[in-house]
Amino acid sequence: MAGPPSHLTSHLFEPGSIGRLAIRNRLVRAGTSETMAGGGGEVTDELVSLYETLARNEVGLIITGHLYCDQRGQYARNQTGIHEDRLVAGLSSLASAIGRHGARVFAQVAHAGSQSRIQGVQALAPSPIPNVLTGRIVPAASPSEIGDAVQAFGGAAGRAAAAGFDGVHIHGANGYLISEFCSGLTNVREDEWGGSPERRDRFALEVVRAVRRAVPPEMPVTMKLGMFDVQPGGLAVSESLDRAERLVSAGLDGIEVSVNAMQRPTDSARRYVAVDRLRAVSDLLPHRLFASPEPEAYFLPLAQALRPRVECRILLVGGLRKAETMNAVLGRGDADFIALARPFIREPELVRELAAGRTGPAECTSCNLCLMHEGHHSLRCWRVPRGRLAQHALYRVRGGFRREGIAPRADA
Repeated sequence: MAGPPSHLTSHLFEPGSIGRLAIRNRLVRAGTSETMAGGGGEVTDELVSLYETLARNEVGLIITGHLYCDQRGQYARNQTGIHEDRLVAGLSSLASAIGRHGARVFAQVAHAGSQSRIQGVQALAPSPIPNVLTGRIVPAASPSEIGDAVQAFGGAAGRAAAAGFDGVHIHGANGYLISEFCSGLTNVREDEWGGSPERRDRFALEVVRAVRRAVPPEMPVTMKLGMFDVQPGGLAVSESLDRAERLVSAGLDGIEVSVNAMQRPTDSARRYVAVDRLRAVSDLLPHRLFASPEPEAYFLPLAQALRPRVECRILLVGGLRKAETMNAVLGRGDADFIALARPFIREPELVRELAAGRTGPAECTSCNLCLMHEGHHSLRCWRVPRGRLAQHALYRVRGGFRREGIAPRADA
């Protein structure tokens, strides 16, 4: 049984809430693509086991990996779907497995837009702009196609409610379809869906309204919101702050801050966070022996800018590795919840250990090998056990990342 939280974790283990939903602590498992679903998006025993392990280890809230809301919005092979009613039974088993251990779970609904890596999928985009990560050029969506996409989000939310999820988390960041509509770089339309910040708002607002209509009024709805484009001249934080206010007015109970249009996957998942020389030695990272650790909490300025602008819960993700850093963020009121993704891949027991008084950084080196294998292998840490490093190297040398009909990522 875990002892009382230390001064380094006291805020982390305070009960929290999103909307009317009570959550046992402030630690969130952020959404991570698992590549564990069946060929048609079905929940598998492997996927249930992954989530149940996190719940058993006292994670407060689990946000699923992105669930595609429409066949045209599938991102990668073996991604979990929520686009058809036949999937509800499996999703229900997933939600039940999490709930019986006291954790809460939000279904993260998503549409990949032109960032889909599935060859042959008729992808969707606001404008025919080459996708930076996949190279795909997709014809501009018609108004009826846009309306269908909005309804697909609503339909997915209804299935999440039917399956027993505690909330819905809308993926509006990292270059996916909502991000594409929000950015002037990828949305060059001159109709009611683009041409000004207010019209670029419309798709995200309509999605939030559709989701809110599809779920019970007491069910929380949150969004991962892209706050800025990496490319100069793109979406600015100031525009996103205005957008966030309107999204909250439309029905959001919480916002997870992130990057919008990216140039590389590391824009949303930076590498080698808090990796000092000792960690570099123990994890076979010779190129980091004389490099300074990358700083933690790299999206913290976004949360701080958003805090005075909205009346909703703020979830902070992005390179949080030390208990004292997480606790300080909560203690200052910069965010209401701390979200971790990659650390839980390596250490699913991390929350339980923090509750027992563990200090020091998480063991994750943010090397991103787990992300490179997205769409190729099920989610795992490739640094432990050590034999996996050799398996990774062999797969890469043999060209595995550029085979099997998957559009390559920029880091593969």
